[in-house]
Amino acid sequence: MSRKLFGTDGIRGRVGEYPMTAEFALRLASAAAHVLAPQGGTVLIGKDTRVSGYMFESALEAGFVAAGMDVLLVGPLPTPGIAYLTRTLGADAGVVISASHNPYDDNGIKFFDGNGSKLSDEMEAAIEARLSEPAVTRESGFLGRAKRVENALDAYKTFCISTVPADLRLDGLKIVIDCSHGAAYKVAPRVLSELGAEIVPIGCSPNGRNINDSCGSTRPELLQLTTQGVRADLGIALDGDGDRVLMVDHLGQLVDGDQLLWVLASAWQQSGQLAGPVVGTLMSNLGLEKGLRALGVDFRRAKVGDRYVLELLRETGGRLGGETSGHLICLDKTTTGDGLVSALQVLCVIKQSGRSLAELAGGMARYPQTLVNVRVRQKFDLGHTPPIQAAVARAEQQLGSRGRVVLRASGTEPVVRVMVEGEDHAEVQRLADDIAASVREAAPA
Repeated sequence: MSRKLFGTDGIRGRVGEYPMTAEFALRLASAAAHVLAPQGGTVLIGKDTRVSGYMFESALEAGFVAAGMDVLLVGPLPTPGIAYLTRTLGADAGVVISASHNPYDDNGIKFFDGNGSKLSDEMEAAIEARLSEPAVTRESGFLGRAKRVENALDAYKTFCISTVPADLRLDGLKIVIDCSHGAAYKVAPRVLSELGAEIVPIGCSPNGRNINDSCGSTRPELLQLTTQGVRADLGIALDGDGDRVLMVDHLGQLVDGDQLLWVLASAWQQSGQLAGPVVGTLMSNLGLEKGLRALGVDFRRAKVGDRYVLELLRETGGRLGGETSGHLICLDKTTTGDGLVSALQVLCVIKQSGRSLAELAGGMARYPQTLVNVRVRQKFDLGHTPPIQAAVARAEQQLGSRGRVVLRASGTEPVVRVMVEGEDHAEVQRLADDIAASVREAAPA
């Protein structure tokens, strides 16, 4: 079975347009209940801070209860917090209402199984196959019940703190924390404060419409300026649903997901904590791969999407993986990407090594990499469009072994991503622009 609605991170779209409507959310809950818990059970629902979250929360609650499932509502909480609570509270499934790094007028719905892991492609396809059926309403004696979980934030906060050594303190560190006006706006500052850090919070005043607005991991400029301005040791940027993290060093320089993987992998290898290969994606910087291999660390590439990084980690026995965007997975700590937990692991390395983030990240040479996003009206077959393939072939021939070209359709937006990487920035930019122009010309009107 194929998936048409589910992308790399659930179902996502503009609120009020199919599929992001209240009516669709109700049918989706009914279909998911049939696939995930056909004999009834419990589902946990959380969300980020978008104003539309209230509507989708109510629609999903109605659909699950009507299908005979009990519902636990936790309100705004990071996506990895929902995964954690789904597992620890013994729910059969978890649901997150979020469009992650997208603007507030988008929203999305994604699922976890009872183990706190994202659903397989096959399971998502099975849910899609049921969407043509009308929503089920069982007789009164078989309806589910709904209740709010009052201590959800404290439970997740305690878990995050438990992922660092009991004797580790962050006293002496001044940290700017940018929560993107999103789901982590309460829990992230509290975790850092309880561990002893002096914090400067920004992006922690959500109003339902300012999530990811000129802040967070997709717009780190404010964090860079603030970190330098208040003379902080570093800055931490989360995205709207808290599963991504980027950092900023004391000089205001951005430290991306590849560099954070380098910091963790090199430290863990030295301490004997690293197991199996480190897993990145097709978009991971070539400097990360070469740097790790120079240390004798195996590096593998998965398809883009943290779910595929997780799959490859499990196949190979690895513990550490992630994406350039900051989706990092510390599999010995969590079952999914967790921005706050990943940041805490980096802070551990900083405290234990006595070195700054700038020093640690500087150990990895980054190859110039250009990413051009080409917006298209509809998906089309990139692999069978001759002008595009000719442009890619020209670029690959010119780069030879000195670089890479990656061309792919986004799984979450109507966008074609063109990535070119090599030793010379001007060459990389020119080749990326050439391929992007061929995509624009060949895209269906």
